[in-house]
Amino acid sequence: MSTAAAESPPAKRRRIVTGNENSALIEGLPDHISEICLSKVNRPSLLSAVCTRWRRLLYSPEFPSFPSLYALFVDSTSDPGRVNPSVRFMCFNPVSPKWYPLPPPPPDLPLHRILYRHPSFISFNLPIQCVSAAGKLILIAGSNQQLSPAISHPLIFDPISSSWSSGPQIGSPRRWCATGACDGAIYIASGISSQFSSTVAKSIEKLDLTDQNRNNRRFNWEKLRDMRDLRFSREAIDAVGYRRKLLMVNVKGDAIKEGAIYDVVKDDWEAMPEEMLVGWRGPVAAMEEEILYSVDERRGTVRKYDDENREWREVAVVDGGEELLKGATQVTADSGKLCVVTVDGKIVVADVVAEPAKIWNVEIPDGLEPVSVHVLPRMSQPDFC
Repeated sequence: MSTAAAESPPAKRRRIVTGNENSALIEGLPDHISEICLSKVNRPSLLSAVCTRWRRLLYSPEFPSFPSLYALFVDSTSDPGRVNPSVRFMCFNPVSPKWYPLPPPPPDLPLHRILYRHPSFISFNLPIQCVSAAGKLILIAGSNQQLSPAISHPLIFDPISSSWSSGPQIGSPRRWCATGACDGAIYIASGISSQFSSTVAKSIEKLDLTDQNRNNRRFNWEKLRDMRDLRFSREAIDAVGYRRKLLMVNVKGDAIKEGAIYDVVKDDWEAMPEEMLVGWRGPVAAMEEEILYSVDERRGTVRKYDDENREWREVAVVDGGEELLKGATQVTADSGKLCVVTVDGKIVVADVVAEPAKIWNVEIPDGLEPVSVHVLPRMSQPDFC
């Protein structure tokens, strides 16, 4: 799955392909019973190693999915002065272990209009903002060649159907905004439209992506209570879903920061406690929206927020782990692991369940530079073998 760094996960087992493709999944049992039995195995790599039929079953839409890593990449060798048609999405299969490209979106969807580099910003990459919610990957904000919002409708990828779709039109398309997810809904707040507008800079919109709401004819963006000030339109930031709230900090780096909390139940805003704000020394993510982790972009240390005592506590990692995490720019948290993108173009995984936390690099495809990573169900690939 990965290249060893401070400590690597176990090596991949040798696959053994046996059996007739038309034989029963488990001899003596109907296939639907066999599928129930096999779904109880919590290590997909074991099923994959047995036979082709079991391996194909893993990737069928009917079989329970396992978590996979999805990444937004840009072509690291592309001409910095051109519009970036090389923006692409890929999925890392932990069983193979290989990267696979996502199916291309329909040509009328806006992927080709998104700009990552611009000749006016020699040392600055324009943000491309993605979120994951309700088991889907959503491209929600970016800039076009005119430095206006490139996305008016969110671009949604469903791993189970391996297909793209276009969501309803955003009330106020924007860029350099706050984006996040909580309880199966995605949120877009503040930011800049084609020109700065105080109305847009204080606004927040919500799109519920849960299945029940997506089947509703009124599936649309909902405008929520305005923010209290304009200080969150300075750059692209994450709105971290945490215990039915969205946590936002207005700037990155060492600048003086201001935090805000949006209560998704009460539709109301409150200031972020200083004890919580002080831990924002790099990207932050919430494991299953319940436990906050931060990665210090300068020191590479991992911290966990103790909500009861309102303090950040350092997580012990293996020797050399902090060096791999220095320069963290984005993080996602799922299944006991932090997946981190670093400024030098690496993807690093930290297993924070282990004591001390294990750290390793994930190999990335040649010529590609990661922008963000997300954890979602594996793609359905019925013909995979």
